[in-house]
Amino acid sequence: MLQAANFRARRRKLVKKTGKRLIRRLRGFLAGQSLVSNDPVLDPAGFSFVQPFEDHWQEIRGEVLEILRHKDCVPAFEDVSTDQMKIARDRQWRTFILFGFGSKLQKNCRHAPRTTALLEQVPKLQTAWFSILEPGYHITAHRGVTKGILRCHLGLIVPDRREDCWMRVDDQVCVWQPGKALVFDDTYEHEVLNDTPQERVVLLFDFERPMRFWGRLVNRLFIQGLKLTAYYREPKARLKGFEEQFEAATRGADRLLESMGEEATPNPPLPRAEERIAQTWRDRRARLDEAG
Repeated sequence: MLQAANFRARRRKLVKKTGKRLIRRLRGFLAGQSLVSNDPVLDPAGFSFVQPFEDHWQEIRGEVLEILRHKDCVPAFEDVSTDQMKIARDRQWRTFILFGFGSKLQKNCRHAPRTTALLEQVPKLQTAWFSILEPGYHITAHRGVTKGILRCHLGLIVPDRREDCWMRVDDQVCVWQPGKALVFDDTYEHEVLNDTPQERVVLLFDFERPMRFWGRLVNRLFIQGLKLTAYYREPKARLKGFEEQFEAATRGADRLLESMGEEATPNPPLPRAEERIAQTWRDRRARLDEAG
């Protein structure tokens, strides 16, 4: 078993190394195929499907506020994808995933129906989630995988000290505004700092860069190949468990509220249902990690 684990670790390292070389070679080709600017930060007005998100941002914010009532059961990014452990640590960056790693998370999407309806209008949508950054956290500098994808952030909950909560993309520093979208190329080095006592929440979604035929073809082949690797397969396998965890938390909280409403005499305070379920899930993950 130890030999098999060592073999998998060596294979994963080799795949990553080969993939990084391929990504560097593809970057220039895809840039040459682009039908929009190759700048680090792009004008959202150049993408017509972005405007409806700004028009309906308060509805989207209302949905994420309901989700945040059960924040303890929203997974940390490093729990979803161990490949993100260099930039996501200590459960300081949580992700409520709606579309990710080639899948639509049906149960999660039911908690955000308006957001989901808008996302389904985005051409060639790749991923989408609510990105929740805790106070004081720094996402260190890193790069995205492919030039063939662009990323959009919609500001939903922005700290009062806006200038102390920012994202740097290459040499450009951006700050979020409630209800305003940012579109950027995440293959440029970028980092995020929330140097405030308040959390920051954005809707994050990725979509295919407008490109000529050969650019689209090569990028789609690259992504199909990526889906065969552990980078995609392992997080995708975990997503169902996290989705069930959140669903159970909301059901448990609803039952608890109902029972409290039916009781004439107040009961002693109970731990929040989602905290109990989250702890159960963490214990289960720990056992699985020890076994693996």
